[in-house]
Amino acid sequence: MNFKEGEVLYFDKPLKWTSFALVNKIRYHISRKLNVKKIKVGHAGTLDPLATGVMIVCTGKATKRIEEFQYHTKEYIATLQLGATTPSFDLEKEIDATYPTEHITRELVESTLKTFLGTIEQIPPAFSACKVDGKRAYELARNGDEVSLKPKTLVIDEIELLECNLPVIKIRVVCSKGTYIRALARDIGEALHSGAHLIGLVRTRVGEVSLEDCMKVEDFEKWIDKQEIEVINE
Repeated sequence: MNFKEGEVLYFDKPLKWTSFALVNKIRYHISRKLNVKKIKVGHAGTLDPLATGVMIVCTGKATKRIEEFQYHTKEYIATLQLGATTPSFDLEKEIDATYPTEHITRELVESTLKTFLGTIEQIPPAFSACKVDGKRAYELARNGDEVSLKPKTLVIDEIELLECNLPVIKIRVVCSKGTYIRALARDIGEALHSGAHLIGLVRTRVGEVSLEDCMKVEDFEKWIDKQEIEVINE
């Protein structure tokens, strides 16, 4: 392996880890193994701390491929709690409002999900990495500042109801780059004339890379010790 020339690695991001923390950990182990101070390492597509699943990590010259990977279709398994919302649209923030769910049936959920298929407009969450006047939206939102984000056009290729234990539903979503599943949860709740927020999220696929192809972060140190690695000359 030659981490400077570039390697593409697949990880299952752990719960509560930031994407940045995962990259830092991988960079640390590679630098230590190669006995170098600096090596380029980056990820192709952020996952929220409360999400787990497929994360593609590129090293060295392979970091030039990050944009290519970001444009690949992604698949998620999302668990939604209906009848309640949070400011972050997930469990990062406490519930701020509750709504009726008595009128919601499995049939209503299935017919509502179909309305999200195809090209849709989505307003990203205020608690997101989108930039507003050069600052990250989540930084402004966490400071209590008003955040106004413009709708983005994206594509939902597939959306399927996997489990329906009202008021909790589990869905599978195949979508384009830039889709916020938290925002999709918000919009599904509104479309059901109720509310919703995300209580679980797993990214199960990026392009052809699925969860089965991914390594656990805690296994990386042992894995790298077993690899034949080309020495980097500084």
